[in-house]
Amino acid sequence: QVQLVESGGGLVQPGGSLRLSCAVSGFTVDYRTIGWFRQAPGKEREGVSCISGEIGSIFAADSVKGRFTISRDSAKNTVYLQMNSLKPEDTAVYYCASALLGTRRTNWGNPSRYNYWGQGTQVTVSS
Repeated sequence: QVQLVESGGGLVQPGGSLRLSCAVSGFTVDYRTIGWFRQAPGKEREGVSCISGEIGSIFAADSVKGRFTISRDSAKNTVYLQMNSLKPEDTAVYYCASALLGTRRTNWGNPSRYNYWGQGTQVTVSS
């Protein structure tokens, strides 16, 4: 059974850091594109970053480039999102998800390209 479980969220001050984890079971993360998305109350779900299978190409939203870094640990079958220099506007529920085949540079941020989702973890950035 495919499962993705996020962890690592919490309350942090502006400028602080958090590392989110996405523990995956049921498939190997090196063979699928894994994306991080976030959704704030009243807003649409938006793509944050993703890492592709095999090659490990990385894509990220302009709003987080230079601050957030996605990575994976094959031995642990886990994908991470290191978040630095956090801002209040980063506050959201963060989800990880596994992409369908055919997900590419031009469509990685579309939630419709992902068929398995975790339950989400809350990130709150506030002083």
